[in-house]
Amino acid sequence: MRGLDIAEVARQSGVAASALRFYERKGLIASIGRRGLKRLFEPAVLERLALITLGQAAGFSLDEMALMFAGRDGRPDIDRRRLTEKADALDDTIRRLTAMRDGLRHAARCPAPSHWECPTFRRYLNAAAAGAFTRGAPLSTTPAAVSNLQRSQTAPQAAPAVAARSGASSTNRR
Repeated sequence: MRGLDIAEVARQSGVAASALRFYERKGLIASIGRRGLKRLFEPAVLERLALITLGQAAGFSLDEMALMFAGRDGRPDIDRRRLTEKADALDDTIRRLTAMRDGLRHAARCPAPSHWECPTFRRYLNAAAAGAFTRGAPLSTTPAAVSNLQRSQTAPQAAPAVAARSGASSTNRR
């Protein structure tokens, strides 16, 4: 029987043999038989594994990938609407990560004696307290949006919202 054994598929694809067995149990790939104790796969499995790797890198879950592979002829049925949704989600992630990177760079070179005295750091702190850095935060609370709204402020902000959420108040602190 012609085919690639599991060790060869693992070597060529860079996917661990244990992951290949897991993918087979999930229905993402299928072996075509055995050579001794080793599973055999069609050479086309390498392309399918590349698509799984690409899908995972784009944020698709294995369950979402399995649905794509449930096509009638065995070929993936990739829903363009889902691709657009993932691309939009990646755009949101990029915006949040870019804002976080910019904040870190500012904090690293900020001339203020303390980060607590830096208006930009305070804006980032307040944005974080408002949930701006969590996945799925509305665009109106992204760090860039918060920064744009507060850009005109030059004095440090009042105590961060984090203290208010934790139950501490300025009257309890000495």
